[in-house]
Amino acid sequence: MLVTSTGPQTLQKAEGERLTLGCRYTPSPSDTGELDIEWSVVSPDTTQKDHMLLSFTSGTTYIHGDSALGKGFRFAAPDPSMGDASMSISPLSPAHSATYQCKVKKSPGVDARKVSLVVMAKPSVPQCWVEGGELIGGPVSLHCQSAGGSTPLLYSWRRESTGPLPAAATQDGVSGELRIRNHSESSAGFYLCEVNNAVGAAHCRINLKANKPPNRAAVIVGSIVGSLLLIFLLLVFIGLIFWKLSSRRGFEKEFSNDIREDAPPPESRPVSRRTNRSSSQPTPAYRQVGSPNDGHTHSPSSQGHTPDKHTPECDSMDGFAV
Repeated sequence: MLVTSTGPQTLQKAEGERLTLGCRYTPSPSDTGELDIEWSVVSPDTTQKDHMLLSFTSGTTYIHGDSALGKGFRFAAPDPSMGDASMSISPLSPAHSATYQCKVKKSPGVDARKVSLVVMAKPSVPQCWVEGGELIGGPVSLHCQSAGGSTPLLYSWRRESTGPLPAAATQDGVSGELRIRNHSESSAGFYLCEVNNAVGAAHCRINLKANKPPNRAAVIVGSIVGSLLLIFLLLVFIGLIFWKLSSRRGFEKEFSNDIREDAPPPESRPVSRRTNRSSSQPTPAYRQVGSPNDGHTHSPSSQGHTPDKHTPECDSMDGFAV
């Protein structure tokens, strides 16, 4: 028994495609036993058994394993006993990535072939965008990014026209960035970004413009006017605060000088008993001391003598002169 199929031992295929793993065989004249064909997934652990997928024995095809995985596998030929035991897988998914073995046995002959399969996702359509103001004389960056696809992904930029990239341009194939240090009108135009992996490619395009920078004099004048306006507003604000504080202080000072009647005047005290008692006594008679009409005559001998003046005294008890 000899398996005659040839080809790469490792295959990389895109998700969703159909694949046929070849397993053609030629029995020897001495192989007289019953034909037995097996397709299995080789276990990475050598201590574990391989997982059987398909088998052909005594003219009958058997599908092994769970139904979800078994639906994708079948013999490519209607009759595997005619020398073609190839197996087809459709549609491919990342779950199909494994090492497969085709084993053909017809006693006493036996032979086998192993093939490793890697199922990858194609790159999704990338998104292109520009970072920077696209101003002449300034730096500008073109970005390209694919949201899906099996790694590694490789990005490449080119001009949609036949012209080469600008001399001041550098690109990063891993990040997908194309950076132009000194943008100019000659750099403007349509650019194409292509992303690739082992099983597919996708691309996007973008139009790079060349804008003239704004007038610097106008920008400077605008900055100066804005600064002056800001200073003016600050001064007005400070003046309002100062005026507010001055008005409050003047009001407090005027309010403190106001005469206020805090309490009513005290009531008059009643007349004491002593005063009442004094008023009930008879008022004594008084006479004028030293009056010329008091009825007395002075002798001539007393003309040279100045009479003594009698100063009325106040009674300490009643407050009357005596």
